[in-house]
Amino acid sequence: MTADAAPLPEGRFEGREAFRQLVRDALAAAAREGWREIILCDAEFADWPLGERAVAESLQQWSASGRKCTLLARRWDEVVRRHARFVTWRRQWSHIVEARACPSADELELPSAIWTPSWVMERRDPERCNGYTGREPERRLALRERLREWLQRSSPSFPATTLGL
Repeated sequence: MTADAAPLPEGRFEGREAFRQLVRDALAAAAREGWREIILCDAEFADWPLGERAVAESLQQWSASGRKCTLLARRWDEVVRRHARFVTWRRQWSHIVEARACPSADELELPSAIWTPSWVMERRDPERCNGYTGREPERRLALRERLREWLQRSSPSFPATTLGL
């Protein structure tokens, strides 16, 4: 960690901007600390700052051999519509990015979360944008198990390329 990089926060957060900043900070930390695995999950990713230049740069810096990013959504149309930089990054790094969809999921049941082996962020109430972050092993394991259950119900989606006729 560089001297000017604060550790990721732990505890409760509230508000849309606090949530968006946590996403930015988490992806910057992923690049800085070389996280091997990341899971990003949300019903539609509409509130996430995935299209921002700083987020795209963090993802680009994070991308390396041996890394894996799993994306899970109910559907991907909002991502394609709102986050062009993210779509471009996903296309370029398709060999380390697995995108899945669970269209039958209730949008309030599918977690809105970032999971890593060392830190998690979960938005418990997407409408009010509040939730928690933490490093506690129990919290990370519980979220990982919930995400694993959703991933088992999902199917490959959001292809990196589209084939024309």
